[in-house]
Amino acid sequence: MKIFVAKLAFKTTAEDLRALFEQFGEVESCKVIMDHETGRSKCYGFVEMPNDDEAYKAIVETDETVFMGNELQVKKSRPQPATPPKPEKPARPRRPHHPYVPPVQEE
Repeated sequence: MKIFVAKLAFKTTAEDLRALFEQFGEVESCKVIMDHETGRSKCYGFVEMPNDDEAYKAIVETDETVFMGNELQVKKSRPQPATPPKPEKPARPRRPHHPYVPPVQEE
């Protein structure tokens, strides 16, 4: 089961998140979402646990608890709707070369 974890502290790492959820069972993967432009955490992440019973227990036990100074929001992740592929744009026609060539200055 994939679990959504919100309101993480900026300094929370995937390893911190893994350590929190491993208390409740096996963790397949952990990811803290980062902003590509700033390199800072977006303060949310995802945890995947293979056992649904352990995952539900982890959700109940960690939701609204304080972790690294922030009160977490933890819930089952909703599946992302499939996004249709973007239509391909037609190739732009090449512009003709500009006929003006600056004159060469001779000495």
